[in-house]
Amino acid sequence: MNPRTRLANLALLAALIGGATYLLADRLPISPAAGLAWKGSGVGFLAAYAALSARTFDGWLLTAVMALGATGDVLLGAMGLTAGGAVFFAGHLVAIGLYLRNRRTGASRGDLMSAALLAPLVAILAFRLTLNPGVALYGLGLGAMAATAQVSRFPRGWVGLGALMFVASDLLLFARTGPLAGAVWLGPAIWSLYFVGQALICVGVVRGRK
Repeated sequence: MNPRTRLANLALLAALIGGATYLLADRLPISPAAGLAWKGSGVGFLAAYAALSARTFDGWLLTAVMALGATGDVLLGAMGLTAGGAVFFAGHLVAIGLYLRNRRTGASRGDLMSAALLAPLVAILAFRLTLNPGVALYGLGLGAMAATAQVSRFPRGWVGLGALMFVASDLLLFARTGPLAGAVWLGPAIWSLYFVGQALICVGVVRGRK
């Protein structure tokens, strides 16, 4: 195993540790800044893993997606939903470009129709949960990201599933401001779906490029 691969594997291990243990942050007497750093560490180390694994332009696109995700994680806590959401939206646009560059040949008509319906469906759900046109626009980008992931050549059990978990996480986040406000299980569910989804996307794209 060459040194770069060894470092990539260490970065992936650090990402999994950071993401898995972040749920403990609220129970420990740490500063808000330390909590934000902990929150960003999971996907931040996924970005490092993607960068250390990058061999082509697609690898750097994946790195950008993960780096924007980590930045969005921190900004959500530091500046709120608008700032964090804008960065995540940019990440979705980069991810859409990555998936479109790697479209799966021979996708069935059913796959294509399902993908075409996903983006407007997510946008409608986002609007119904928040009654906010800006969130609906974000939902359109989120849904398009997940739709293009489904018809990319990357492993659907990794990347396609991860993208759908990301969608589920964000829809639960939106529901927390409305019908599910106050539900104690929401925080852990949102984070778990989000981080596992990002990890599946990152590892799936890296493996799928080989």
